[in-house]
Amino acid sequence: MKQKILKSIFLFFFASMLSAVASAGEYGTPEEAKAMVKKAVLFAKSNNKDAFLAEVSNPKGKFVDRDLYISVYDFNGVVVAHGVNPKLIGKDVSTLNDVDGKFFIKEILTKAKADGQGTSDYKWPHPATKQYQAKSVYFEVINGLIVSSGYYKY
Repeated sequence: MKQKILKSIFLFFFASMLSAVASAGEYGTPEEAKAMVKKAVLFAKSNNKDAFLAEVSNPKGKFVDRDLYISVYDFNGVVVAHGVNPKLIGKDVSTLNDVDGKFFIKEILTKAKADGQGTSDYKWPHPATKQYQAKSVYFEVINGLIVSSGYYKY
């Protein structure tokens, strides 16, 4: 039940955010997603934690661009900032899985703890088409937080 509610929340806000973008046909690239994470990490290094989390959670801020945005998790899988879905902040998403049953957040947590950065691939409903589509996320760790941005593969 928890999984279904979390997926519904994700879909609702992603669809809302991307309705205009979908019609324009402009989507973020792997390079842009990685660059956004790097930009967020630099911002975190030069600002205090509260300012960083507030900017990441600002849907009109510097960390939302078309279908790209930053989400930040702690090492327990709790969302501490989210660029497009403030209702997820404070939620434990560590057991969230994709359509194939892959626990991609657990994979992100494991890789982040071991390597400090990485990628994870999973399938997620595209906000514009509602069809499950391959998606990839890039993430880095800073100050005990996992900073991530994902893009849909075409």
